[in-house]
Amino acid sequence: MGKLAFVLSGGGARGALQVGALRALLEAGIQPDLMVGTSIGAVNATHLAVQGVNLDGVRRLTDAWQDAIEANLLPANYLTLALRSFVNLSFDSIYKRNREFYISHGLSPDYRFSDIHEVELVLVATDLNSGEPVLYGLDEDQFVLDGLMASITLPPWMPPHECDGSLLMDGGVVSNLPVEPALKFGATDIIALDLIDLREPPVPGPGFGQLLTKLLFTVSKRQVEMELSLAESRQVPVRRVNLLGKEPIALWDFQHTMELIEQGYQLTQKEIIAWDEARKPFWRDWLDRLRK
Repeated sequence: MGKLAFVLSGGGARGALQVGALRALLEAGIQPDLMVGTSIGAVNATHLAVQGVNLDGVRRLTDAWQDAIEANLLPANYLTLALRSFVNLSFDSIYKRNREFYISHGLSPDYRFSDIHEVELVLVATDLNSGEPVLYGLDEDQFVLDGLMASITLPPWMPPHECDGSLLMDGGVVSNLPVEPALKFGATDIIALDLIDLREPPVPGPGFGQLLTKLLFTVSKRQVEMELSLAESRQVPVRRVNLLGKEPIALWDFQHTMELIEQGYQLTQKEIIAWDEARKPFWRDWLDRLRK
């Protein structure tokens, strides 16, 4: 039997595009066997895996994104946060704020991967000590919330944290569009919801924000090229949906959430139509023309 994987990339506030994309996929009856997420993609994948991989789950996810507009999960004062980290001042409050937000939206701290039955869930983090990805979900006894928090821990907002000899941070450092982890879990068909946007977003203040953004994009672009090549070498098809909003959005700017959800929905609907057209046999196209 085949195994269809939804692969969800990181991308901060642009993750709202994935919400619309997931709605379009599920409306079309495209149901995953496996969901693999990095960073904000891990947030979206986790919510659906816990709440239900269906349209009601997407509705609940949309409600959570609406709440995130006011929650200030990634404050825009990244320069101040960076300075605090350089002088070893604590900024654990953002970590706690995010953790409490996910708990308040249905992810209990004692919820384990073994409690998920509808779909396989894999969350990608980075171990800075080994330079390797850490895949939460291999061990079903792991707590889902621990994996999620490891996957979204991105300086300067949240510092890397020690756990069992690993120094954990955002999975986007090693696999922002986690195609390779999906292959490790046996995916035979992949739909990748890619948030990488090489357009320059509006970044206030001095050049640190632009440098951070460009650095993340450069690393992500190179990773994606390598992981897509790996899938091709293994003859695993990847249907990559490039989720580009109408305007570039900074990682921390959640004020465009609802319009991004709608844009993601429309972009993915168009992709699904294109996939269907590509699968049609030549005689169906000829017959359709005759009918017109």
